[in-house]
Amino acid sequence: MNTDKILAESIAKDYAPKENSKIAALKKLDNRAKLPATIFTYSWGIVFALVFGTGMSLAMQVIGNSMVLGIAVGIVGLIGCSVNYPIYKRLLEKGKSKYAYEIVQLAREIAEK
Repeated sequence: MNTDKILAESIAKDYAPKENSKIAALKKLDNRAKLPATIFTYSWGIVFALVFGTGMSLAMQVIGNSMVLGIAVGIVGLIGCSVNYPIYKRLLEKGKSKYAYEIVQLAREIAEK
């Protein structure tokens, strides 16, 4: 077995011009439809998890002396975390509806082959 030949072919494949396949285009459209919702959801979740944690720390008097303020901040963080998934679903549905026609057309073309 000629391992040098296999290695050379794999390296050459990285530098060869790539064909734009329909599957790659379909994956790119799918990512374009889903990525904004995913980015927003992670950002929203991280921010409100930090708010919730700050509220817990305040309520347990780790970083301050105000239990009432900690409970209020914690409730805001909890509400923010609770609405994250419904917002994600709505944004995902909006993104999918925006690219639905193109994705369905491309998927039909691929399936007909």
